[in-house]
Amino acid sequence: MNSWTWQYEAADGSVMTGPELPRTGFPNQADAESWVGESWHDLLAAGVEQVNLFNADDKIYGPMSLRPLA
Repeated sequence: MNSWTWQYEAADGSVMTGPELPRTGFPNQADAESWVGESWHDLLAAGVEQVNLFNADDKIYGPMSLRPLA
């Protein structure tokens, strides 16, 4: 079961959806975190500023900025 998912948000905290944003589920937290670690540049290019990690309906953490620390 792929119950680990990312929720994408704009800078103002509004939830973003759309065909350019993947809706892939992951089998575990490590896979979800590895994927976002590899994909954050593409997400930023699509306008995503921050993400939240969910396991089914439970929010695990977030919002987490995708901007690199200065």
